[in-house]
This record gives sequence, C-alpha cells and structure tokens, in this order.
Amino acid sequence: MKKTFYFIRHGQTELNLKGIVQGRGVDSPLNENGIKQAQAFYDTYKNIPFDKIYTSTLIRTHQTVAPFLKDGIPMEQLIGLDEISWGIYEGQTQTEEILTGFDKVVSSWRNNDLDLAIEEGESPNTLVTRQKEAIEYMLQQPEEETILVCMHGRALRVMLCHLTNVPVCNMDDFPHTNTALYKLEYSDNEFAIVDHYNVKHLEGLLDE
Repeated sequence: MKKTFYFIRHGQTELNLKGIVQGRGVDSPLNENGIKQAQAFYDTYKNIPFDKIYTSTLIRTHQTVAPFLKDGIPMEQLIGLDEISWGIYEGQTQTEEILTGFDKVVSSWRNNDLDLAIEEGESPNTLVTRQKEAIEYMLQQPEEETILVCMHGRALRVMLCHLTNVPVCNMDDFPHTNTALYKLEYSDNEFAIVDHYNVKHLEGLLDE
C-alpha cells in the first residue's frame, strides 16, 4: 500500500498575529491574510487529485481547506489532528511571565521530558497517542491514496517526528509557518518526507 500525504498548517489567524496563545481550546477563525494564504495554497495545488481531506475539529483548519471543498473533495474531522492544549495559557497574551513559562516547558521537552505539560494542558506524549490513532485511521482507508491533512503548528512538528522516526524531543527542528507544506510518501510501513517545508505558494504574501 502506498499513500501520499500533504500536511499543511492552517492559515493565519488574528491571534497568531497578536501573539495570543492559541491551542486546542481556542477556536479562532482565519484573518484576511490567512484567507489569502489558503487561496494561494489552493491555487498552487488545486490540480492535485486529492481523494480526501482531513482536518482538526477547529475552524481555522476548515477555512484553510474550504476552496478544495467547493471542488467536491470529501472532508473528515479527526480530534487526533487538533493542536496541543496549552492549558491555562490558552487565549492569554504572551506576557513575559507566560513566555518564561513556555521557554521552561519547551526546554524540558527538548531534554526529553515529554510527559511534562502546562497546567491543565497536554504533554507531547499525550498528543502523540491521539495522533497515532488518527494516522492509523487514515491508513486504514484503502481507497484514499492522495490525502491533504490540515492541522496546527506544534501538533505538526510532533507528527513529523514520530512519523519519520525522529525523536519527539527534536520537534523544534521542523520549521513551520501558516500553510507551509510537508509532503510525505508512505510505503512499506514507512513515511518519508519528499518535500520539506515548501512555502513557494506564499511568495508575495505577508509573513506570519
């Protein structure tokens, strides 16, 4: 069985722009620039014969793939594709105190403390568990060979790690920006990245 996955991060939201913490618990829509990014991605990849689109349960991913849905491509939401929960930081402005807390947690993750979570939030290991369920579900659909997956920044970094056998503690080695693409091929029970952090469709648009 062979499959090709196009993984993208959602388009920009106003909270991205303002530096407000936005995880699984904040369901914010795309801003004007995010809609332009989504359209630019569609314009570049509309001729790819996607069999299915998978998104998280959050509106920013739904709006990012909306142009493809007009072409009649079926879409399904999976909670395994939701962003990590940032717990008590959700919806908060990134104050110095919160940034310090973030730095401490992210540094701990890089040191392989992957069971650590922000209070009331999720750890990377918890995230991996639900992501693996989502991936297993997608792999079980034999008629779906070319798949578009729209998800979230931190979640995408973690996903790329365990799909390609990179230690999850190295998640920050994968760059991301809104609507950046990672194309992966799946065969012989293995994933391989064949297009790494492709942002060519964003040329001329505002950066994140």
